[in-house]
Amino acid sequence: MQIILNADVKGLGKKGEKVNVSDGYARNYLIPRALATQVNAQLLTELKNKEAAEVNRAKKELEDAQESARQLNEKTVKICAKAGQGGKLFGSVTSKEIAAEIKNQFGIDIDKRKIVLEDIKAFGTYSIGIKMHPGVVASLYVMVGE
Repeated sequence: MQIILNADVKGLGKKGEKVNVSDGYARNYLIPRALATQVNAQLLTELKNKEAAEVNRAKKELEDAQESARQLNEKTVKICAKAGQGGKLFGSVTSKEIAAEIKNQFGIDIDKRKIVLEDIKAFGTYSIGIKMHPGVVASLYVMVGE
């Protein structure tokens, strides 16, 4: 019997998958516990629509990431920080501060966990990378000054 899983079932599959199981297993265990639903034309159509929507969502996310990366590539973000003698900062510039400045200066919301940077503990210009999406990396410069 073909069924569509309503929840993850260990050893069988993940939610939303269409699988073949024995009739007794489906009728006596999966369907009464609402873990699965028997396949019919309506469910197959819904499953295809969900898959198409997921593909479109993933495509839109990739396009948005590429557009944001294109806007940020080779730009410079200016960050003001306090420093002691010799230009050594009190503390360091964090990815949270960089993400906030990108939002202020360019209007692009970036998750701080996607910013890849080395320690910034002195005045100067640093090159950083931002992982916008798997396979899409934007590079920009951070200028730390007073």
